[in-house]
Amino acid sequence: MKKSFEDLITTSPVPVFVDFWADWCGPCKVIAPSVKKLAEEFSGKLAVVKVDIDEQPGVAGHYKIQGVPTLMIFRDGEIIWRTAGAMPYSQLKTEVLKALGS
Repeated sequence: MKKSFEDLITTSPVPVFVDFWADWCGPCKVIAPSVKKLAEEFSGKLAVVKVDIDEQPGVAGHYKIQGVPTLMIFRDGEIIWRTAGAMPYSQLKTEVLKALGS
């Protein structure tokens, strides 16, 4: 059974990094390798999830996603970091380390 987005962000034992994206979004494609690298580098310490706003309009609407990419980090169901737009890997990693308390 597939977990709902809410279940995932509230029950995850580690912070959840969410990339709200769309297939037609150029900047989303630019940051995709960085998001993948985060998932690999922080495996076991961070859950990384991609949410296609066109396939999940309810989730996108709930979090008031107005532009993509929108990136968020959740801990215990709460948003602890949010930004919109592409950013370099080094900046993403800095935010993840803050979220992990490193």
